[in-house]
Amino acid sequence: MDKKLGVYICEGCGIGESLDLAALKKVATKEFKAPICKSHPWLCGAEGLEMIKADLANEGVNTLSLVACSPRVKTNEFDFGPVLMDRVNVREHVVWVLPAGDEDTQMMAEDQMRLGLVKLQKSTPPEPFQAENLSKTVLVVGGGFTGMNAALGAAQAGYPVLLVEREPALGGFLNKMNKRVRPPYKELKPVDLEGQIKAIEAEPNIKVFTSAQIEKLSGGPGVFDVTISQNGSSVTERAGSVVMATGWKPYDANKLEHLGYGKFPDVITNIQMEEMAKSGKITRPSNGQEAKNVLFIQCAGSRDENHLPYCSSVCCLVSLKQATYVQEQNPEASVYILYKDIRTPHQSEDYYRKVQRDGGIFIRGELLGLTAGGAGLTAEADDVLLNEKVLLEDLDLVVLAVGMVPTTLEELALNLDYRQGPQLPLNKYGFPDSNFICFPYETQRTGIYAAGCVRAPMETALAGEDATGAALKAVQAIESTAIGAATFPRSGDMTYPEFFMSRCTQCKRCTEECPFGAINEDEKANPIPFTTRCRRCGTCMGACPERIISFKNYSVDMIGSMIKGIEVPDADDEKPRVIALVCENDAYPALDMAGINRIPIDPFFRFIPVRCLGSVNLVWIADALAKGIDGVILLGCKKGDDYQCHFIKGSELANTRMEKISETLGRLALEPDRVAVEEVSIMDYEKLPRVLKAFMDRIKEMEPNPYKGF
Repeated sequence: MDKKLGVYICEGCGIGESLDLAALKKVATKEFKAPICKSHPWLCGAEGLEMIKADLANEGVNTLSLVACSPRVKTNEFDFGPVLMDRVNVREHVVWVLPAGDEDTQMMAEDQMRLGLVKLQKSTPPEPFQAENLSKTVLVVGGGFTGMNAALGAAQAGYPVLLVEREPALGGFLNKMNKRVRPPYKELKPVDLEGQIKAIEAEPNIKVFTSAQIEKLSGGPGVFDVTISQNGSSVTERAGSVVMATGWKPYDANKLEHLGYGKFPDVITNIQMEEMAKSGKITRPSNGQEAKNVLFIQCAGSRDENHLPYCSSVCCLVSLKQATYVQEQNPEASVYILYKDIRTPHQSEDYYRKVQRDGGIFIRGELLGLTAGGAGLTAEADDVLLNEKVLLEDLDLVVLAVGMVPTTLEELALNLDYRQGPQLPLNKYGFPDSNFICFPYETQRTGIYAAGCVRAPMETALAGEDATGAALKAVQAIESTAIGAATFPRSGDMTYPEFFMSRCTQCKRCTEECPFGAINEDEKANPIPFTTRCRRCGTCMGACPERIISFKNYSVDMIGSMIKGIEVPDADDEKPRVIALVCENDAYPALDMAGINRIPIDPFFRFIPVRCLGSVNLVWIADALAKGIDGVILLGCKKGDDYQCHFIKGSELANTRMEKISETLGRLALEPDRVAVEEVSIMDYEKLPRVLKAFMDRIKEMEPNPYKGF
């Protein structure tokens, strides 16, 4: 492609008053030979946009550099279709955080402009990856409440659906439920399972497999190949995306002997209570007599490090519902609820109040002991509100509110054909791992979305919403893949990693470090990319010691060249230069918000956005320091169990790699403190300038980089 560069500088938002625009234009025209370089009072206004569009149409401009505001704003206004474009952020990162007319302010703006122009020099137009034999079918695994809702949502949107259920009939746990508590949470309502199943059967876009399971799932978005075994035979279908809605199982009450389960026949679980209510009458298992005095024990094994460390969310509402069963059966019955905390989120608080009004007796505390004798069981509990022990005598039933365990821990519902194994990567609680803040449906397997109680504990109303959300994500994945675009979080990215295999050493780092299983390997350890699984984070690029992996608009050479394009003053000028490699998902927007709030930032930084810290190749650090750059700071997301990294482990990998940089610095006779990695969440905009200042103060305490001028 023959590029014709157009550079357009905005004068608005204080840019024109703060900077020497003639000097900026000189950088574009003299250093980078831009044939067209213009400024405008309001580049995002109608006249400014028309000026750019006219040059695109009439002057042959096909490569744009917009020197203005953050690329995170005005995205619709600055959408010019399939042209190469880079946006140089001199508003939030320069003029809003530095003094107007200052020499250092001008130098920073010019360097940021150089970075953008080098990036365009090293970019080529993306060529979208087009997989063959693409499917737009949604595979839904699990035919319970969530799975049926997801199937209906996708089918009604016009997409074929394969609905696979392990049991002989659809319905899942709904088949065991007596009644439901549904919005507006004022009274119990019928389950209405039959109506939902009829809707499934009447939908022509849904093909149902019951008494079936997934034998194997291979491929990726658009090209999943699923082998379904049913009644002794197997069939292979192609799907575009997957919704995993395999649900949950109750926690094993046999592990709760300290609460009397297995010791006393009249101690049952909330699941047994539900089945008993559905059968028609709530009775004592020991003698078949009607249960009139019932104790519900909340958090039975939940919120307990020895059992389930998490809250299952729905157990409180289930016990409130079952307390109503007892009171409806016999208005004279006594119902006690022993709880740590009553958790009834959103409108379900109304049902909590109803049970209180109906005479339910709530005791905040823990069970101290359970004994049998007399007319029934006797429970001793501590009442933390009254600060005394209480005895509940002649109990007919004790119902343990056991928590939810995701099916991922007990069965291989998807049987994935991935080098990383047949299971979805799980978090510490056994639920499919995702970015729990921003992308809750996402799993670490692209195009596979978890929904309902397999994703997180929830009640049916929320599971219905979850099903709809996951179905929409599944549809989006299909449509993105069809045009060769990435799914979340780099939605719409048309690039993908390209491998220059002639230099590959078969080290397997790219296959092992890819967070999404997007790279397999053959018998000789050569990487085999599954491109539709790729989320374009660039972790493979950062991992590769031979630097054979690149994207059309993001490569080791590109960032290295950008770093080399920065002007480094002589040591005598006492103007250090520090590069900040900034994660585009968290640190970059935090930097933007610091600018919006006019929080000053040191003018000696030069900011380079990166897709993820996982994409940072160690050669960039070596190149920067060898050029005379005084320091390098990496700004990325939080790592660890409760990570915020959009690409799962990019920040963690960056930290691991940076531990190895000391050796490189030692060879260069430079201090290890010249390189740092800092965690920055998207909301740390007030903290970020302090982090940058602390690092710059550290750099200023050192001698200037001895490689300046070489």
